[in-house]
Amino acid sequence: DDVKEPPTQTMVLTERQRSDLHAGIYEYLLSRGSDYAVAAEAFAAASGVATEDTKDDDKNNNNENGDDKKKTRRSTGGGGPILEKKWTAVPRLQRRVLELERQVATNARLHAHRTGGAADGDRSTNNNMMPGRERRMLPRPPAMHTLQSHSAVVTSVTLHPVYTMAASASEDGKIILWDHESGEYLRTLRGHTNVVTSVDFSPGQGKFLASSSTDLSIKIWDVKEFTCVRTLRGHDHTISCVKFVPPPIGALFLEKQQQKTNTNEATGGGIDPSEAGSKFIVTASRDATVKFWDLETGFCDHTISDHSDWVRCIAVRGAKSMIGGSKGKEQEEQASSSSLALVATSGNDRTIYVYDANDKRTKLCELRGHDHVVEALSFLCSSLLPQKGSAAPSKSSSAASTNSTWDYLASGSRDRTVRLWTVANGGSCLMTFRAHENWVRGVLVHPSGNHIISCGDDRSIRVYDIKSNRCMRTMEDAHPHFVTSLSMHPTLPIMVSGGVDHTVKCWQLD
Repeated sequence: DDVKEPPTQTMVLTERQRSDLHAGIYEYLLSRGSDYAVAAEAFAAASGVATEDTKDDDKNNNNENGDDKKKTRRSTGGGGPILEKKWTAVPRLQRRVLELERQVATNARLHAHRTGGAADGDRSTNNNMMPGRERRMLPRPPAMHTLQSHSAVVTSVTLHPVYTMAASASEDGKIILWDHESGEYLRTLRGHTNVVTSVDFSPGQGKFLASSSTDLSIKIWDVKEFTCVRTLRGHDHTISCVKFVPPPIGALFLEKQQQKTNTNEATGGGIDPSEAGSKFIVTASRDATVKFWDLETGFCDHTISDHSDWVRCIAVRGAKSMIGGSKGKEQEEQASSSSLALVATSGNDRTIYVYDANDKRTKLCELRGHDHVVEALSFLCSSLLPQKGSAAPSKSSSAASTNSTWDYLASGSRDRTVRLWTVANGGSCLMTFRAHENWVRGVLVHPSGNHIISCGDDRSIRVYDIKSNRCMRTMEDAHPHFVTSLSMHPTLPIMVSGGVDHTVKCWQLD
């Protein structure tokens, strides 16, 4: 039988590239020493590669092929043959390509919300993700950025509602603004003369920042100008926490905010509610009182004295208007509780009080169950401005589910537990998580309503699944020391934490 020769493969190299390749192979064979000298000369004779002794006798020959065949041997310049350099460059470039691909994938996940990400509370799939995978928006290690500038314990962190800005408060008496996306330092706000205990951005456009301190003052800062525009005094002891009070449904200044284009027009140095997105702030103090302050006048508008000891923490929740559909009695009660803006407070007396944030600030319920000081409270992480929700009945009861998550309140305590409560129908404890090994210092309810995130003195950040009533993720050694505070943006995939190690860490959400 005739033996068929294998088909000749078509070369894709140009004449110039082929000539360079032959020169590189010849150079490599020569560099291997006398053992390869015979092979080098045979290869040169077969390929027409010019050797060291070859001289170009026809310098005026314009034939490109003739010129390529008469090239002199390339100098290695002490860096090795050109073939070896190119051979090692290939895997190096492959590694670089893989690194860039991983970076592109990471950036796509980080910025998915800007290109078709789901709305708040509905983290469905989008074009930047693998088909069929739901983005859970949960923190995962390692931290994207570790922000270092404070010289003492970081006591509080908060995120701007619009910009990629974070604010941190510290025992060094400073408030520092950061860009959490790039990890860059922005500005330091100085004015307090003692420990700054809490910071909070105003709802809506986040034009103002409120801060509280052990120097017995509350300060309101203009975020654009980085200046203090008002200082409030009235507490008799350490001020532990400050929050902007959510506005009620149909507040006139919210309509004014949509129409207004000029800067602050309030007279007498007051803060215009249409600029701040809120008319009041609420503070908690070691003097066992909770005070509501009018931002326009700067005076205390209301004082609550239900607590018997140090009030350490406050949580606020915006109102949700229920629209559409006929409702039964149970649905009407849920809609009634959801339509109110709420303020929850707690502290050393271990009791959580929930109040109507507006009108007469009536007490709605008392929640008891913790065995030690309550350090942190959190409603569902969302915008403080009034929300719209559907009260129409559904076969899947999705509306009822949404209402129930809107009424969630989480608490963290020195008894090492995290508790989930509902403030509807008089309030009750839904479940208790016992995963932390030390005091719980910070807690928040995930914007989806499916998870709770907490931090504590065991240096960990933990994620709980509400449906299965279990701790589903533990980030050990999130900080090298106690983790003091947490803040999560309701729509952007970012969470920040502060610690006793003087640092602020930014966590990407998967």
